[in-house]
Amino acid sequence: MLLLGPPLLLFALITWQVVVDGPLVDLDERLSEALIRPDRASELLADLGNVQVAVPVLVAALAYVAWHGRTADGDRWWLPPLAGASAMVLVPALVAPLKEWTDRPGTPAVPPAVGYYPSGHTATAVVAYGAATLLLLRLLRSPAVRRGLVVLCLALVLGASYGLVRRGYHWPLDVAASWCLGAALLTGLWLLVSRSSRRRSAGTPSRRTGPS
Repeated sequence: MLLLGPPLLLFALITWQVVVDGPLVDLDERLSEALIRPDRASELLADLGNVQVAVPVLVAALAYVAWHGRTADGDRWWLPPLAGASAMVLVPALVAPLKEWTDRPGTPAVPPAVGYYPSGHTATAVVAYGAATLLLLRLLRSPAVRRGLVVLCLALVLGASYGLVRRGYHWPLDVAASWCLGAALLTGLWLLVSRSSRRRSAGTPSRRTGPS
């Protein structure tokens, strides 16, 4: 559980600064001014955080994990895909009230409005691509393939994050806070699935390989 501490503490710090309009917000606004350059490339990268793009990737991964677990006749094969789906459902459940509470306005690059903190697109990208990666890593044996999957996940998340800031859809702190929130959700997913795997390996033999 100690793994949950750092991202949650950092998220609390960023949120506090946003709510009280602290020094980090001034730095955030200056950084945003230096980074914003709306163009077609940043628009496409930002789209990587769209629900229509990221969630189908996770759904495909969950379906494969469920099929693999069911085929292998594993105990509680449904737990990893259910945990991954639950992590994704928690994103809007947590982000929506935070947007309402913080009431942060957007950058000059978007129409006047509030509710930009934290970034829902970033949180969606982190949890969708991250959960898919964590669950698939458990099934992969090749170190090269595992490394490639992690690199791809990082590229998708960082690409979406960069696009959102570069296009001006979000302040950098909006994105950083969603990294923390997503990291906490993924840590919870990893702890749950790891604990379940350890219990299964120490439990009774599979029905196919039981004692004769």
